[in-house]
Amino acid sequence: MSERRVYLDHSASTPVEPRVVAAMSPYFSEVYGNPSSIHGYARQAERGVEQARETLARILNCQPREVVFTSCGSESDNLAVRGIAMAARQRGKARPRLVTSPLEHSAVSRTVSQLAALYDCESVFLTMASDGSLSAEALAASLQPGDALVALMLANNEVGTVLPIRELAEMAHENQAAFHTDAVQAAGQLDLDVQALGVDTLAISGHKFYGPKGVGALFVRDGLELVPHMTGGSHEEGRRGGTLNTPLIVGLAEALKIAYEERDWYVQHCANLRDQLIDGILSRVPDAVLTGSHEHRLPSHASFAFQHVNGNQLLMQLDNKGIAASSGSACKTGNPKPSALLMAMGYDESWAFGGLRLSVGRQTTQAEIDYVLDVLPRELEKARKLSAVLMG
Repeated sequence: MSERRVYLDHSASTPVEPRVVAAMSPYFSEVYGNPSSIHGYARQAERGVEQARETLARILNCQPREVVFTSCGSESDNLAVRGIAMAARQRGKARPRLVTSPLEHSAVSRTVSQLAALYDCESVFLTMASDGSLSAEALAASLQPGDALVALMLANNEVGTVLPIRELAEMAHENQAAFHTDAVQAAGQLDLDVQALGVDTLAISGHKFYGPKGVGALFVRDGLELVPHMTGGSHEEGRRGGTLNTPLIVGLAEALKIAYEERDWYVQHCANLRDQLIDGILSRVPDAVLTGSHEHRLPSHASFAFQHVNGNQLLMQLDNKGIAASSGSACKTGNPKPSALLMAMGYDESWAFGGLRLSVGRQTTQAEIDYVLDVLPRELEKARKLSAVLMG
Protein backbone atom coordinates (compact mmCIF):
# COMPACT_ATOMS: atom_id res chain seq x y z
CA MET A 1 0.00 0.00 0.00
CA SER A 2 1.36 3.38 -1.01
CA GLU A 3 1.81 6.02 1.67
CA ARG A 4 0.53 8.61 -0.79
CA ARG A 5 -3.24 9.09 -0.75
CA VAL A 6 -5.27 10.69 -3.54
CA TYR A 7 -9.04 10.93 -3.23
CA LEU A 8 -10.82 11.01 -6.59
CA ASP A 9 -14.22 9.71 -5.52
CA HIS A 10 -16.05 12.95 -4.73
CA SER A 11 -19.07 11.75 -6.72
CA ALA A 12 -19.51 9.10 -4.03
CA SER A 13 -18.99 11.38 -1.03
CA THR A 14 -17.19 14.52 0.04
CA PRO A 15 -15.48 15.47 3.32
CA VAL A 16 -17.55 17.67 5.61
CA GLU A 17 -16.46 21.30 5.33
CA PRO A 18 -15.12 22.58 8.72
CA ARG A 19 -17.51 25.57 8.59
CA VAL A 20 -20.36 23.09 8.34
CA VAL A 21 -19.11 21.16 11.37
CA ALA A 22 -18.98 24.43 13.32
CA ALA A 23 -22.55 25.34 12.33
CA MET A 24 -23.85 21.91 13.35
CA SER A 25 -21.97 21.62 16.63
CA PRO A 26 -24.33 23.52 19.00
CA TYR A 27 -27.29 21.43 17.87
CA PHE A 28 -25.82 18.21 19.23
CA SER A 29 -25.48 19.13 22.92
CA GLU A 30 -26.70 22.71 23.47
CA VAL A 31 -29.78 23.19 21.27
CA TYR A 32 -31.09 19.65 21.67
CA GLY A 33 -34.86 20.07 21.96
CA ASN A 34 -37.25 18.23 19.67
CA PRO A 35 -38.25 20.86 17.09
CA SER A 36 -41.82 19.53 17.10
CA SER A 37 -42.38 20.28 20.79
CA ILE A 38 -43.63 23.65 22.12
CA HIS A 39 -41.25 24.63 24.94
CA GLY A 40 -38.25 26.94 24.73
CA TYR A 41 -35.71 24.21 24.04
CA ALA A 42 -37.86 23.05 21.14
CA ARG A 43 -38.36 26.55 19.76
CA GLN A 44 -34.60 27.04 19.57
CA ALA A 45 -34.25 23.83 17.56
CA GLU A 46 -37.23 24.74 15.40
CA ARG A 47 -35.60 28.08 14.55
CA GLY A 48 -32.52 26.20 13.34
CA VAL A 49 -34.66 23.94 11.16
CA GLU A 50 -36.73 26.78 9.71
CA GLN A 51 -33.69 28.95 9.01
CA ALA A 52 -32.22 25.98 7.16
CA ARG A 53 -35.45 25.59 5.21
CA GLU A 54 -35.34 29.25 4.24
CA THR A 55 -31.72 28.91 3.11
CA LEU A 56 -32.60 26.00 0.81
CA ALA A 57 -35.64 27.87 -0.49
CA ARG A 58 -33.49 30.87 -1.48
CA ILE A 59 -31.05 28.66 -3.38
CA LEU A 60 -33.77 26.58 -5.04
CA ASN A 61 -35.91 29.68 -5.72
CA CYS A 62 -39.00 28.24 -4.08
CA GLN A 63 -41.15 28.78 -1.01
CA PRO A 64 -39.87 27.38 2.32
CA ARG A 65 -43.02 25.25 2.64
CA GLU A 66 -42.01 23.49 -0.59
CA VAL A 67 -38.85 22.06 1.05
CA VAL A 68 -39.16 18.65 2.71
CA PHE A 69 -36.22 17.33 4.76
CA THR A 70 -35.32 13.64 4.38
CA SER A 71 -32.54 11.28 5.39
CA CYS A 72 -30.74 11.14 2.00
CA GLY A 73 -31.08 11.42 -1.74
CA SER A 74 -32.45 7.90 -2.07
CA GLU A 75 -35.27 8.67 0.35
CA SER A 76 -36.01 11.90 -1.51
CA ASP A 77 -36.23 9.99 -4.80
CA ASN A 78 -38.46 7.36 -3.22
CA LEU A 79 -40.77 9.96 -1.72
CA ALA A 80 -41.16 11.69 -5.08
CA VAL A 81 -41.61 8.58 -7.25
CA ARG A 82 -43.75 6.56 -4.84
CA GLY A 83 -45.66 9.60 -3.65
CA ILE A 84 -46.65 10.73 -7.15
CA ALA A 85 -47.48 7.21 -8.34
CA MET A 86 -49.64 6.41 -5.32
CA ALA A 87 -51.39 9.78 -5.57
CA ALA A 88 -52.31 8.87 -9.14
CA ARG A 89 -53.72 5.56 -7.89
CA GLN A 90 -55.74 7.37 -5.23
CA ARG A 91 -57.23 9.61 -7.92
CA GLY A 92 -58.48 6.44 -9.61
CA LYS A 93 -55.98 6.31 -12.46
CA ALA A 94 -55.76 2.74 -13.74
CA ARG A 95 -52.16 1.53 -14.16
CA PRO A 96 -50.35 4.88 -13.72
CA ARG A 97 -47.64 5.16 -16.37
CA LEU A 98 -44.16 5.94 -15.02
CA VAL A 99 -41.53 7.00 -17.56
CA THR A 100 -37.84 6.93 -16.69
CA SER A 101 -34.50 5.76 -18.07
CA PRO A 102 -32.05 2.91 -17.43
CA LEU A 103 -29.45 5.57 -16.53
CA GLU A 104 -31.26 6.66 -13.37
CA HIS A 105 -29.94 6.01 -9.89
CA SER A 106 -31.37 2.77 -8.54
CA ALA A 107 -33.42 4.77 -6.03
CA VAL A 108 -35.51 5.78 -9.04
CA SER A 109 -35.19 2.84 -11.44
CA ARG A 110 -35.75 0.09 -8.86
CA THR A 111 -38.60 2.01 -7.30
CA VAL A 112 -40.31 2.32 -10.69
CA SER A 113 -39.79 -1.41 -11.29
CA GLN A 114 -41.20 -2.28 -7.86
CA LEU A 115 -44.24 -0.08 -8.39
CA ALA A 116 -44.85 -1.90 -11.67
CA ALA A 117 -44.45 -5.33 -10.08
CA LEU A 118 -46.43 -4.79 -6.88
CA TYR A 119 -48.80 -1.86 -7.41
CA ASP A 120 -50.06 -2.30 -10.98
CA CYS A 121 -48.19 0.66 -12.43
CA GLU A 122 -46.80 0.64 -15.96
CA SER A 123 -43.06 1.23 -16.25
CA VAL A 124 -41.44 2.68 -19.37
CA PHE A 125 -37.64 2.77 -19.66
CA LEU A 126 -36.44 5.09 -22.40
CA THR A 127 -33.68 4.35 -24.88
CA MET A 128 -30.82 6.78 -24.31
CA ALA A 129 -28.15 7.99 -26.73
CA SER A 130 -24.67 6.45 -26.62
CA ASP A 131 -23.40 9.36 -24.51
CA GLY A 132 -26.23 9.06 -21.99
CA SER A 133 -28.12 12.06 -23.34
CA LEU A 134 -31.80 12.42 -24.18
CA SER A 135 -33.51 15.09 -26.27
CA ALA A 136 -37.00 16.44 -25.74
CA GLU A 137 -37.95 15.00 -29.13
CA ALA A 138 -36.82 11.53 -28.08
CA LEU A 139 -38.81 11.81 -24.86
CA ALA A 140 -41.90 13.00 -26.76
CA ALA A 141 -41.90 9.82 -28.83
CA SER A 142 -42.39 7.73 -25.68
CA LEU A 143 -45.00 9.84 -23.90
CA GLN A 144 -48.75 9.36 -23.82
CA PRO A 145 -51.38 11.87 -22.69
CA GLY A 146 -52.09 11.45 -19.00
CA ASP A 147 -48.78 9.85 -18.02
CA ALA A 148 -48.40 10.04 -14.23
CA LEU A 149 -44.67 10.74 -13.96
CA VAL A 150 -41.49 11.36 -15.87
CA ALA A 151 -38.34 10.90 -13.75
CA LEU A 152 -35.01 11.90 -15.29
CA MET A 153 -31.85 12.93 -13.44
CA LEU A 154 -30.24 16.30 -13.91
CA ALA A 155 -26.72 14.83 -13.97
CA ASN A 156 -25.73 11.19 -14.10
CA ASN A 157 -23.65 9.72 -11.29
CA GLU A 158 -21.71 7.19 -13.37
CA VAL A 159 -20.90 8.98 -16.62
CA GLY A 160 -21.52 12.62 -15.66
CA THR A 161 -23.89 13.51 -18.51
CA VAL A 162 -26.08 16.56 -17.86
CA LEU A 163 -29.58 16.47 -19.36
CA PRO A 164 -31.62 19.44 -20.71
CA ILE A 165 -34.09 19.22 -17.85
CA ARG A 166 -36.11 22.34 -18.66
CA GLU A 167 -36.95 21.09 -22.16
CA LEU A 168 -37.69 17.58 -20.88
CA ALA A 169 -39.94 18.90 -18.11
CA GLU A 170 -41.86 21.06 -20.58
CA MET A 171 -42.45 18.01 -22.75
CA ALA A 172 -43.69 16.01 -19.77
CA HIS A 173 -46.07 18.79 -18.74
CA GLU A 174 -47.52 18.96 -22.24
CA ASN A 175 -48.67 15.39 -21.57
CA GLN A 176 -50.01 16.23 -18.08
CA ALA A 177 -47.22 14.25 -16.38
CA ALA A 178 -45.45 15.36 -13.20
CA PHE A 179 -41.68 15.70 -13.56
CA HIS A 180 -39.10 14.57 -10.97
CA THR A 181 -35.37 15.15 -11.23
CA ASP A 182 -32.63 13.61 -9.12
CA ALA A 183 -30.19 16.51 -8.66
CA VAL A 184 -27.98 14.73 -6.12
CA GLN A 185 -24.87 14.87 -8.31
CA ALA A 186 -25.63 18.34 -9.64
CA ALA A 187 -26.00 20.14 -6.30
CA GLY A 188 -23.17 22.58 -5.71
CA GLN A 189 -22.09 22.49 -9.35
CA LEU A 190 -25.14 23.33 -11.49
CA ASP A 191 -27.95 25.85 -11.09
CA LEU A 192 -30.83 24.39 -9.04
CA ASP A 193 -33.40 27.13 -9.67
CA VAL A 194 -36.55 25.00 -9.76
CA GLN A 195 -38.51 27.73 -11.57
CA ALA A 196 -35.96 27.83 -14.38
CA LEU A 197 -35.78 24.02 -14.49
CA GLY A 198 -39.57 23.73 -14.46
CA VAL A 199 -39.60 20.58 -12.31
CA ASP A 200 -42.26 19.44 -9.86
CA THR A 201 -39.91 17.63 -7.48
CA LEU A 202 -36.12 17.76 -7.07
CA ALA A 203 -33.89 15.66 -4.79
CA ILE A 204 -30.56 16.54 -3.14
CA SER A 205 -28.27 14.88 -0.57
CA GLY A 206 -25.89 16.67 1.82
CA HIS A 207 -22.81 14.51 1.50
CA LYS A 208 -22.34 15.29 -2.18
CA PHE A 209 -21.53 18.96 -1.50
CA TYR A 210 -19.38 18.86 1.66
CA GLY A 211 -22.26 18.40 4.07
CA PRO A 212 -23.02 15.52 6.42
CA LYS A 213 -24.22 12.07 5.42
CA GLY A 214 -27.69 11.00 6.46
CA VAL A 215 -29.62 14.10 5.40
CA GLY A 216 -31.26 15.23 2.18
CA ALA A 217 -34.14 17.30 0.92
CA LEU A 218 -36.93 17.17 -1.63
CA PHE A 219 -38.48 20.17 -3.34
CA VAL A 220 -42.22 19.56 -3.79
CA ARG A 221 -44.07 22.13 -5.85
CA ASP A 222 -47.15 23.64 -4.22
CA GLY A 223 -50.31 21.86 -5.32
CA LEU A 224 -48.62 18.58 -6.27
CA GLU A 225 -50.40 15.56 -4.79
CA LEU A 226 -47.90 13.39 -2.95
CA VAL A 227 -48.73 10.36 -0.80
CA PRO A 228 -46.15 9.98 2.01
CA HIS A 229 -44.39 6.63 2.16
CA MET A 230 -43.12 7.20 5.72
CA THR A 231 -46.16 7.64 7.93
CA GLY A 232 -46.14 8.75 11.54
CA GLY A 233 -46.49 12.26 12.89
CA SER A 234 -47.59 15.25 10.84
CA HIS A 235 -44.03 16.43 10.26
CA GLU A 236 -43.12 18.29 7.07
CA GLU A 237 -46.77 19.26 6.51
CA GLY A 238 -47.78 15.61 6.54
CA ARG A 239 -45.41 14.61 3.74
CA ARG A 240 -42.74 12.79 5.78
CA GLY A 241 -43.25 11.42 9.29
CA GLY A 242 -40.42 11.21 11.81
CA THR A 243 -38.46 13.43 14.18
CA LEU A 244 -36.37 16.00 12.34
CA ASN A 245 -32.60 15.63 12.68
CA THR A 246 -31.80 19.22 13.59
CA PRO A 247 -27.95 19.11 13.51
CA LEU A 248 -27.83 17.43 10.11
CA ILE A 249 -30.49 19.71 8.65
CA VAL A 250 -28.51 22.76 9.80
CA GLY A 251 -25.38 21.20 8.27
CA LEU A 252 -27.15 20.49 4.98
CA ALA A 253 -28.23 24.11 4.63
CA GLU A 254 -24.85 25.54 5.62
CA ALA A 255 -23.06 23.28 3.15
CA LEU A 256 -25.39 24.22 0.30
CA LYS A 257 -25.05 27.93 1.14
CA ILE A 258 -21.24 27.71 1.05
CA ALA A 259 -21.34 25.64 -2.14
CA TYR A 260 -23.31 28.29 -4.01
CA GLU A 261 -21.38 31.22 -2.56
CA GLU A 262 -18.17 29.61 -3.85
CA ARG A 263 -19.57 27.86 -6.93
CA ASP A 264 -17.83 29.95 -9.59
CA TRP A 265 -14.40 29.17 -8.14
CA TYR A 266 -15.29 25.53 -7.49
CA VAL A 267 -16.60 24.87 -11.00
CA GLN A 268 -13.53 26.46 -12.62
CA HIS A 269 -11.15 24.59 -10.30
CA CYS A 270 -12.80 21.23 -10.91
CA ALA A 271 -13.30 21.65 -14.65
CA ASN A 272 -9.63 22.51 -15.14
CA LEU A 273 -8.47 19.40 -13.29
CA ARG A 274 -11.14 17.24 -14.95
CA ASP A 275 -10.02 18.31 -18.41
CA GLN A 276 -6.42 17.52 -17.57
CA LEU A 277 -7.48 14.05 -16.44
CA ILE A 278 -9.49 13.46 -19.60
CA ASP A 279 -6.82 14.75 -21.98
CA GLY A 280 -4.04 12.99 -20.08
CA ILE A 281 -5.70 9.58 -19.97
CA LEU A 282 -6.89 9.66 -23.58
CA SER A 283 -3.38 10.57 -24.74
CA ARG A 284 -1.61 7.99 -22.55
CA VAL A 285 -4.06 5.12 -23.10
CA PRO A 286 -4.85 5.05 -26.84
CA ASP A 287 -7.76 2.61 -26.56
CA ALA A 288 -9.46 4.40 -23.64
CA VAL A 289 -12.98 5.70 -24.30
CA LEU A 290 -14.48 8.70 -22.52
CA THR A 291 -17.98 7.67 -21.44
CA GLY A 292 -20.80 10.17 -21.22
CA SER A 293 -21.15 13.47 -23.00
CA HIS A 294 -18.00 15.34 -24.03
CA GLU A 295 -19.77 18.71 -23.99
CA HIS A 296 -22.52 18.41 -21.39
CA ARG A 297 -20.95 16.86 -18.31
CA LEU A 298 -20.38 17.70 -14.66
CA PRO A 299 -17.34 19.92 -13.99
CA SER A 300 -15.94 17.47 -11.44
CA HIS A 301 -16.51 14.24 -13.36
CA ALA A 302 -14.37 12.13 -15.70
CA SER A 303 -15.37 8.59 -16.66
CA PHE A 304 -13.83 6.03 -18.97
CA ALA A 305 -14.24 2.52 -20.31
CA PHE A 306 -11.33 0.17 -20.97
CA GLN A 307 -11.82 -2.96 -23.04
CA HIS A 308 -11.05 -6.39 -21.58
CA VAL A 309 -10.41 -5.00 -18.08
CA ASN A 310 -12.09 -6.01 -14.83
CA GLY A 311 -12.89 -2.64 -13.30
CA ASN A 312 -12.80 -3.96 -9.75
CA GLN A 313 -9.33 -5.39 -10.30
CA LEU A 314 -8.19 -2.00 -11.55
CA LEU A 315 -9.72 -0.28 -8.53
CA MET A 316 -7.86 -2.58 -6.15
CA GLN A 317 -4.58 -1.87 -7.88
CA LEU A 318 -5.17 1.87 -7.83
CA ASP A 319 -6.05 1.61 -4.15
CA ASN A 320 -2.70 -0.11 -3.53
CA LYS A 321 -1.11 2.95 -5.10
CA GLY A 322 -3.12 5.22 -2.79
CA ILE A 323 -5.70 6.32 -5.37
CA ALA A 324 -9.38 6.19 -4.42
CA ALA A 325 -11.67 5.92 -7.44
CA SER A 326 -14.87 4.18 -8.48
CA SER A 327 -15.85 1.63 -11.10
CA GLY A 328 -18.91 1.38 -13.29
CA SER A 329 -19.34 -2.31 -12.54
CA ALA A 330 -21.26 -3.69 -9.58
CA CYS A 331 -19.51 -6.53 -7.80
CA LYS A 332 -20.82 -9.18 -5.53
CA THR A 333 -18.30 -11.45 -3.86
CA GLY A 334 -16.70 -13.57 -6.57
CA ASN A 335 -19.28 -12.41 -9.11
CA PRO A 336 -18.30 -9.23 -10.96
CA LYS A 337 -20.93 -7.86 -13.32
CA PRO A 338 -20.71 -5.42 -16.23
CA SER A 339 -22.11 -1.93 -15.76
CA ALA A 340 -25.82 -2.02 -16.61
CA LEU A 341 -25.64 1.66 -17.46
CA LEU A 342 -22.83 1.22 -19.98
CA MET A 343 -24.71 -1.72 -21.50
CA ALA A 344 -27.79 0.51 -21.83
CA MET A 345 -25.62 3.07 -23.63
CA GLY A 346 -24.63 0.45 -26.20
CA TYR A 347 -21.30 -0.87 -24.89
CA ASP A 348 -20.83 -4.63 -25.01
CA GLU A 349 -19.56 -6.66 -22.06
CA SER A 350 -15.91 -6.43 -23.14
CA TRP A 351 -16.16 -2.69 -22.40
CA ALA A 352 -18.87 -2.60 -19.74
CA PHE A 353 -16.75 -4.53 -17.22
CA GLY A 354 -14.05 -1.87 -17.43
CA GLY A 355 -15.64 1.36 -16.27
CA LEU A 356 -13.63 3.87 -14.23
CA ARG A 357 -14.91 7.07 -12.62
CA LEU A 358 -12.53 9.77 -11.38
CA SER A 359 -14.18 12.73 -9.66
CA VAL A 360 -12.20 15.69 -8.39
CA GLY A 361 -13.05 18.08 -5.58
CA ARG A 362 -12.17 21.12 -3.53
CA GLN A 363 -8.89 19.77 -2.16
CA THR A 364 -7.68 18.05 -5.34
CA THR A 365 -4.30 19.40 -6.47
CA GLN A 366 -2.33 19.56 -9.69
CA ALA A 367 0.31 17.28 -8.17
CA GLU A 368 -2.34 14.64 -7.48
CA ILE A 369 -3.56 14.74 -11.07
CA ASP A 370 0.02 14.35 -12.30
CA TYR A 371 0.50 11.36 -9.98
CA VAL A 372 -2.66 9.66 -11.25
CA LEU A 373 -1.66 10.21 -14.88
CA ASP A 374 1.72 8.65 -14.14
CA VAL A 375 0.35 5.62 -12.29
CA LEU A 376 -2.82 4.74 -14.19
CA PRO A 377 -1.39 3.50 -17.54
CA ARG A 378 0.93 1.02 -15.83
CA GLU A 379 -1.73 -0.26 -13.44
CA LEU A 380 -4.19 -0.55 -16.30
CA GLU A 381 -1.90 -2.86 -18.24
CA LYS A 382 -1.37 -5.01 -15.16
CA ALA A 383 -5.12 -5.15 -14.60
CA ARG A 384 -5.72 -6.10 -18.23
CA LYS A 385 -3.39 -9.07 -17.93
CA LEU A 386 -4.91 -10.19 -14.64
CA SER A 387 -8.40 -9.69 -16.01
CA ALA A 388 -7.66 -12.05 -18.88
CA VAL A 389 -7.03 -14.74 -16.27
CA LEU A 390 -9.92 -13.81 -13.94
CA MET A 391 -12.50 -13.40 -16.69
CA GLY A 392 -11.32 -16.27 -18.82
